[in-house]
Amino acid sequence: MTPRIEALKQYFVLDKAHHAVRVPAPGAEGAPYRDAALPAHRRSALRLKAALEAETPVIFPEERIVATRTRPALPGIFTEEEWRGIESRHFIHERGYVSNLSPDYERILQEGLIAQRARLQNGEYGDSVRMTIDAVLDFARRYREEALRQGQTDIAARLERVPAYGARTFPEALQSLRILHYAMWCEGEYHNTLGRFDQYMYPYFQRDRESGALAPEEALEWLEEFFLSLNRDSDLYPGMQQGDNGQSMVLGGTARGGGEGFNPLSEACLAASRELGVIDPKINLRVNRDTPLSTYLLGTRLTRRGLGFPQYENDDVVIPGLIGLGYAPEDAQNYVVAACWEFIIPGKGADIPNIGALPFASIVNRVLRETLPSASGMEEILAAVRAEIFAEARRMVSAIRDIYMIPAPYLSLFFENCVERSRDISLGCVYNNFGFHGTGLATAVDSLAAVEQAVFAEGLSPQELLRAMDADFAGADALRYHLANECPKFGDDDGRADRFASILLADFADALRGLTNERGGCFRPGTGSAMYYISHAEALGATADGRRAETPLPANYAPSLGVKLRGPVSLIRSFTKPDLARVINGGPLTIEFSDTAMKDEDSLMKVAALVREFILRGGHQLQLNTLNRALLLDAQAHPENHKNLIVRVWGWSGYFVELDKCYQDHILRRAELTL
Repeated sequence: MTPRIEALKQYFVLDKAHHAVRVPAPGAEGAPYRDAALPAHRRSALRLKAALEAETPVIFPEERIVATRTRPALPGIFTEEEWRGIESRHFIHERGYVSNLSPDYERILQEGLIAQRARLQNGEYGDSVRMTIDAVLDFARRYREEALRQGQTDIAARLERVPAYGARTFPEALQSLRILHYAMWCEGEYHNTLGRFDQYMYPYFQRDRESGALAPEEALEWLEEFFLSLNRDSDLYPGMQQGDNGQSMVLGGTARGGGEGFNPLSEACLAASRELGVIDPKINLRVNRDTPLSTYLLGTRLTRRGLGFPQYENDDVVIPGLIGLGYAPEDAQNYVVAACWEFIIPGKGADIPNIGALPFASIVNRVLRETLPSASGMEEILAAVRAEIFAEARRMVSAIRDIYMIPAPYLSLFFENCVERSRDISLGCVYNNFGFHGTGLATAVDSLAAVEQAVFAEGLSPQELLRAMDADFAGADALRYHLANECPKFGDDDGRADRFASILLADFADALRGLTNERGGCFRPGTGSAMYYISHAEALGATADGRRAETPLPANYAPSLGVKLRGPVSLIRSFTKPDLARVINGGPLTIEFSDTAMKDEDSLMKVAALVREFILRGGHQLQLNTLNRALLLDAQAHPENHKNLIVRVWGWSGYFVELDKCYQDHILRRAELTL
């Protein structure tokens, strides 16, 4: 890291000194975008115009890539009364904005914004999109004027070119991308991902490197400044928790048209993230059976940094899985991840990959309470579980009707055929699939395995088990110990438990197969949990695996909390037995390591080999967390001393001290049994 980058990190990330330029945004009352007579797309365009006009161009010392928020708030385009009316008539997902998408930056970086005007149709919608283009160009113009005022002629020269016209150099492309991405947040969209950055930015990087315009260390310095720019305003970006902002970046994988996509820019991105040690961008690494161990080793060196990066995606599972859901092979080959792990297609996908979650643990718990006393064996219980999974899936599907999303005319520029057809991205695109997470899988599996052993093999009466569960195992310590520690567990490479995981995930896939949403898309099952691992545990009660009522569920595709497993190899063997291509909405196996597990080259190599083994065995997605429980406890007690302690939460990384206590406590529970 150069002294200039160190100074920028200190200023923006550690000291947050740039917050001093923030001032309240103008009020919405009387604003043109609140005119109820206007169509919503025009109101969105007017609000983006107003938001960018309200920004004050600020260029900080040592800065070369500009654009910083000075107006934190973004007023809504609807009055409260209008929004209540919309809510009464429609299904509203989260905040009602378009989110969790991957724009096609490549085309606009190459062509510039002015060239996009030719794609617009005459009419009201085309006029709205044109207004957003002009607003972004005016924003860049005012920054150029500020650069000239300060004598920053190099910055001014770049802004004279981009984003109006196509970028020619790596610095121009980075500056253009910064402004294009920045404006999306000002339109209201969130979880705006960065997609396959190393693929669409590589031509600029390669050209400058081969021409000698940028030495390796200069290119890395530009890249690191761009990464820092993603951390400037991220505290203003909405999410479930601070840090949950969706600025994910995908590296490597199969290149479009075939061949290896991991390139020198991919490697530079891993190095930049490792050097900077910041939460954005959130690094993902696509791999496959042919990925060399050297690439896994680069990823493991980043893991050792303690950021929760990279998250790995297996092309050998994901691409066929997406094709099986109806994605064209060339699009499946170009997949990226959304904010956390959900698989989406850049420039074509208007999927909503996190629209709900199936509660595996609750379903199994409910079925056991209803059917166990009279069941003759496990097959009867499994049949009842399958029926309930089907019923729950249909309940979730039927709840999603007349969905409404706030129009996004600027974002629509980045998606195939939206502006050409005057059809906003909020109404859909090429792919319009919805995704359901699946929570508490390990708890459900362990409960079924415990019932099979304790009740049907050992003769424990169903009534005794259910009474103990109703009492939260009060006065039944010996039984609870047996269920929690002596019955088969998912993650121990024990077929007596693992078979139930395969059955439950297959049931989930079967339950959604053939169902379509109102936009003509399918419903995708997945193994993630998102934030549901907290809420789905709250009313669950004690479970048959010996879990007490207050114990949280595991996050994502992970073993039950507090379970002592034989080791990471058995864990990987268990979690790669199900057919994961059928549950390809995404959701990583999460493995927690002690922060001492990668202390030397030999241990780094072992972890890299472990990741490769997961991929070779058919795992779909993997994330690794390095934790130090003593450090986390001290951070919880003395947050002022640990402001920059980073942890992996569910599908994103954030600063531990900024998390709500329930999420901090969950991470502490996960840290009790690190490998």
